[in-house]
Amino acid sequence: MTGELHSSTHPPLPPTTEDDRVSWLRLLRSRRVGRSTFYRLMAEHGSAQNALAALPKVARAAGLEDYEVCPPGAIDAELKAAKAAKARLLCLGGADYPPALADVEDPPPLLWAIGDPALLGRPAIGLVGARNASSLGTRMARALARDLGAEGYVVVSGLARGIDAAAHLAALESGTIAVMAGGVDVIYPGENRELGIQIARSGLRLSDQPMGLQPQARHFPPRNRVIAGLSRAVVVVEGAAKSGSLITARDALDLGREVMAVPGHPFDARAAGCNMLIRDGATLVRRGEDILAALSPIAPAVTPSARAPADLPNAPPERRSLRETALLHQQILDRIGPSPMAEDQLIRDLAAEAGEVGTALVDLELDGRIERRAGGLLSRLG
Repeated sequence: MTGELHSSTHPPLPPTTEDDRVSWLRLLRSRRVGRSTFYRLMAEHGSAQNALAALPKVARAAGLEDYEVCPPGAIDAELKAAKAAKARLLCLGGADYPPALADVEDPPPLLWAIGDPALLGRPAIGLVGARNASSLGTRMARALARDLGAEGYVVVSGLARGIDAAAHLAALESGTIAVMAGGVDVIYPGENRELGIQIARSGLRLSDQPMGLQPQARHFPPRNRVIAGLSRAVVVVEGAAKSGSLITARDALDLGREVMAVPGHPFDARAAGCNMLIRDGATLVRRGEDILAALSPIAPAVTPSARAPADLPNAPPERRSLRETALLHQQILDRIGPSPMAEDQLIRDLAAEAGEVGTALVDLELDGRIERRAGGLLSRLG
């Protein structure tokens, strides 16, 4: 019953009554009705109620006997679960449906949201990466998320462990959206439960899946496409050659979004996907400025109210000029030799802000100029 892909260039009018919303849910939750079939049925029959009445006949024509549409009781249970979780239903065509996602082909007709839906109206960047992220990768994700938040961008990710969790955590106060593979009320993995609760308080959790659904492997690719659809660009911080992060990047390319990647060491399998993306034309990212520069032709002016407050503890320091940055890099290299040196001792010697030195160290490590060792020690390479 999947049929041909149906373009949603002219989406159906959004439901205006409770009965209409229930009918949309029943149609979308009926067996073998995906997004494309939903739009085809709506286009052919004019309304969800008419489509539901015609669905058994359509199923028989497709060779499915004894087909039954989703019963009203199942939708009543979903609505009850949504009320208990304080989830809000967003319908395609409605004023609160994310405009960036509405522009893609066959967007989710319905989304459940917990948190602040106003974030869906702000420009967003997707930050994704490996679940088994390295320490350097998580630090990079946090730094990028803070930089983007300071410029008024919402950080979108998938609430997975590793890079996703680091990006969400750093963007809690400036704005972050977690796209869920399962139900919006099911926080997965369990280790991110507290983070998911925090996102519901100050950010937004989003899912097109039924309430209470435990995520399975087949639910993650559609989740990744929603991340790409919400975002003006997708940045991959770490990702293997065959990974969900690369699927998200391919979705972003399909949707006409910018794709960017943080380079990594050739011997690190977690960097293989990022290096492949860069080889194939993705923008190389070493710091937040690289993302902002690539987006400058399309990025809207960000109002001061959308920026992160200047007194946030996680707000980045004032940006240094290229000359000042080069000078700091050289000062660091002058003080580090082949023999390991403690990072805190380096900061004291330089009499500089820890955040500035930390950013510079990330740059030098990515450039292969220094090496981090156990116990917070640094040594110079070459």
